[in-house]
Amino acid sequence: MKQQYIAEVFGFFLAWLKNPLRVAAVAPSGRALASLITSEISHATGPVIELGPGTGAFTRALIARGVRQEDLALIEFGPDFAAALHFHFPGARTLCMDAARLRTVDVFGGRPAGAVVSGLPLLSMPPRKVIAILTGAFRRMEPDGALYQFTYGPRCPVPLRLLDHLGLKAERIGGTFANLPPAAVYRIRRAHPGLSASCASGVPAAIPDVPADSV
Repeated sequence: MKQQYIAEVFGFFLAWLKNPLRVAAVAPSGRALASLITSEISHATGPVIELGPGTGAFTRALIARGVRQEDLALIEFGPDFAAALHFHFPGARTLCMDAARLRTVDVFGGRPAGAVVSGLPLLSMPPRKVIAILTGAFRRMEPDGALYQFTYGPRCPVPLRLLDHLGLKAERIGGTFANLPPAAVYRIRRAHPGLSASCASGVPAAIPDVPADSV
């Protein structure tokens, strides 16, 4: 197990060297962050979509909380990470693709997901890409489903103006200093689950004026 972890850390570091903006961290998420970001999810949640699972730290935490591999869809852009995920979690559906294209893929054969767990570095992405990711995620979820996003920053990585534009709201559910670097987790939901959220119908034509370095 220790050798596997060392191999994962080394592989993660190499991926960061190749594309630091996309990977954003030099080491995979630790157990404390994995426990926090999955703390509100259980087998009763239903299908779960994971965005940017990397080495599978959150994936293992989800399975430990009772989520079946068959109820997991792992959306991973890096082909090396995707191949490793498919090997370690053969029961899950692993898709090697950009998370911004999620709205184009029916990952669970028509079943909506109960939650989305994101390990994506939203802070390093332009607003248009963040919007595409959020619209795809909420299109694939139940009306009362939630997206869980972690950040190393001091505030929610999705600016309030962008959240309002998409009909979403965010709440900080906790933080951990045990992770390297320290991280916080936010729960993002539809502001009005009973209404048709703008993010359920696709990427909005009008993009709010949000500086790229604030997302």
